[in-house]
Amino acid sequence: MKTDIFKPAEIGFLQVKNRIAMAPMTRARNAAGIPDENNALYYAQRSGAGLIITEGTAISKTAKGVLYIPGLYTAAQVEGWKSVTQAVHEKGSTIFSQLWHVGRVSHTSNQPGGIAPVGPSAIQAQNTSAWGYNEHGIEGFVPASKPKALSSGEVKGVVNDFVKAAENAVAAGFDGVEIHGANGYLIEQFLNPFVDNRTDEYGGSIENRSRFLLEIIDAAIAAIGNKKVGIRLTPYGGLGDLPHYDEIEATYKYLAQELKKRNIVYIHLMDQQSKGSHALPDGFTEHFRSWYDGIIILAGSMDREKSEQLINAGIIDIAGFGEPFISNPDLVERLQNNWELTKPNRDLHYGLGNHGYTDWETYRQPVTI
Repeated sequence: MKTDIFKPAEIGFLQVKNRIAMAPMTRARNAAGIPDENNALYYAQRSGAGLIITEGTAISKTAKGVLYIPGLYTAAQVEGWKSVTQAVHEKGSTIFSQLWHVGRVSHTSNQPGGIAPVGPSAIQAQNTSAWGYNEHGIEGFVPASKPKALSSGEVKGVVNDFVKAAENAVAAGFDGVEIHGANGYLIEQFLNPFVDNRTDEYGGSIENRSRFLLEIIDAAIAAIGNKKVGIRLTPYGGLGDLPHYDEIEATYKYLAQELKKRNIVYIHLMDQQSKGSHALPDGFTEHFRSWYDGIIILAGSMDREKSEQLINAGIIDIAGFGEPFISNPDLVERLQNNWELTKPNRDLHYGLGNHGYTDWETYRQPVTI
C-alpha cells in the first residue's frame, strides 16, 4: 500500500502531520546568542513540515565555531527559545533542537578568551574553515585553529554539557533533541581513527571510539527520556577533514545496533554529496535499515519522487529537506502540488538581519483570465 507522505502519521514515538522534516541549517542570526521573535517567525513560516529540527545550537561557550549562533546553556537562551517552540506548536508541528559542539572545527576567535578549541586529539583540521575574526578583526572564514586534546575528565564534562542543554531544551518547550553526531564535528571526530589517536577508553577500537557518542546518548536518555532523544549521523562523510577509514561500515553497523538497544526516537542520516563531499555508497541505506528498525530520517538532495520511493520501500520513514526550506517557507505545499521552487541565494544564508531570512515569499499561482 502506497504511503501518502503528506498525511499525518504516527511513527514510533513521533506523531507528525506529514513525513517531511525540515533539516537543521545554520543561519547565524543571533548576535548575542539568544533566540528572539525573528527566529520564532522564521520557524513558524516553515511549520508546514511535520518535524522541524533547528539550526545547530551551542551547548556551551566553547562549543562554537560560527559567529552569531544561538545556544542552550543560559537562562536567557531558554527563555528566547520558548517563543520559537510556542510559535511552531501553534502551527501544529513538532520541533527538536539540534545540540552542537563543533570540536576542532573552530577558531580561537570563537572561543572565550581566545583559547584553543578542543578535539579528541591535538590534530588540526586542514582545508577547513570556521566563521570568526581574522588577525585584523575582520569577520569571515578563518582557518580552523589547532585544537587542544580533551583529557578523559574533560570528555565527561562535555557529556555533561550535552545533558544540561538537553534539559534546557525540554524546559524551553522542545519536543526533543537531536544530538549532532555528523558533518565533521566533535562527536564524529571521535569516531574517526585518523583524528582520534587517543590511548585511553575513547580511542583505538570501534567500541572505544564510539564511547563518547553513546555516553552522550545514555546520559541524555537518563535526563529527558529515550522518547525525546535522536541523533544525526553522516556515514562516509568527509566534511571537516575526516578521511575515510577501513572500518566505516563496521562502525556504523555497531552504532546502529547499539542505538537500537537504546530505543531512541530516530536516527537522522545525511548524504553529504549535497554539501560537496562524499555520497553515501549505493546500497548503504538499505544496509542501515537491516541493522536498525527504528525511525530513519534521510536528508541530502531529496525531492518528492525520491522521498516517496524510499518511504514506500520501507528504507526510510521521514524525508529531510534543508536548503529548499530557506527560500521556500511553504515547501511542503509546493511539493504536494508540484509547484515550482524558488532558488536560494547562498549569499544570504548567513549573517545578521532579516533579508534572506524571513522575507521569502510563498508561492503565487498564476492568474488565469
